[in-house]
Amino acid sequence: MADIRLASVAKHFDGVPALHPLTAHIHDGEFVALLGPSGCGKSTLLRLLAGFEAPSQGSLMIGDTEVANAQSGQAVPPEARNIGFVFQSYALWPHMTVRRNVSYPLEVRGLGKAERIAQTDAALQATGLEKFADRMPSDLSGGQRQRIALARCLVSDPQAVLLDEPLANLDVALRASMQDVFSDFHKRTGATMVYVTHDQAEAMAMADRIAVMFEGRIVQLDTPETLYAQPRSTFVAGFVGEGTVLPINGIERQDNITRARLYGERIAIRTDADHPNQICIRPENINITETGDLRSIVQRSTYLGGRYRLTLQLPNGALLKAESPERYADGRQLGLSIQMPWAFTEA
Repeated sequence: MADIRLASVAKHFDGVPALHPLTAHIHDGEFVALLGPSGCGKSTLLRLLAGFEAPSQGSLMIGDTEVANAQSGQAVPPEARNIGFVFQSYALWPHMTVRRNVSYPLEVRGLGKAERIAQTDAALQATGLEKFADRMPSDLSGGQRQRIALARCLVSDPQAVLLDEPLANLDVALRASMQDVFSDFHKRTGATMVYVTHDQAEAMAMADRIAVMFEGRIVQLDTPETLYAQPRSTFVAGFVGEGTVLPINGIERQDNITRARLYGERIAIRTDADHPNQICIRPENINITETGDLRSIVQRSTYLGGRYRLTLQLPNGALLKAESPERYADGRQLGLSIQMPWAFTEA
């Protein structure tokens, strides 16, 4: 396996930037998810890694090999990068059995029969497809077809595995089970994996780190836990998890506790910024109490199974998301106490 290094990599189409210059390091054996809304540049970045597109600026290294350099014109073709690619559409050959689909990349490389059989058997076993080896793809379910695509990717012992929204065509229950398949695959193989998705739950369930992308930029690259607990911008705070960003002022520090003023009330905050001006309030930061400093009105109460998600409106019109073990009627007034939200600085 190998690490991946991008140095000021950018991509333009007809002079329009699809990716602004970005620098990042994906470590050997790491599972990184590229997360963001449609049009943010995540699939373009994946295609640059695969060699389907050439960068307009910057350079790209996979392991010790520079596979692309806009200035020198270096461009290693996709078939020479030893990269596995799993497509959203599976991209299987319908006239070939499962075994032949998986082994075909080895045939193209000219490997001997004994070696092809051994590597194909190992890939089928790793993806739980041994008993389906002689079946045709049309006879299998969507999840099983995605396993074929994963086995075909694995069989060549790639330096890295790239996955372009591979679960987008599956139903909700099957997506959840396939997340376990991908996670188990990563643990068994130790492969360096880059996974494109617009589904934050999918990314947070599987990835070691998540690169949140917006308008052709990586706006934050962190572990799922850090992205949720310590967002660095309003976009990340709103895109990852449920959170409301509100302005604060009047920062004071005393006895190792930082406090800020929120709509006239003093609250304790968590921060590593010198001059934070925004807070991200998650549901777990909100306590419902009759003696709460902030007043709110229940706009909606949604049952989630064992708990309710409340949409609460503050006097200035801002909406907060809270959770409660009991339902509150729409229009009811509630007191709120805000407990240690994360604060950051945004221009």
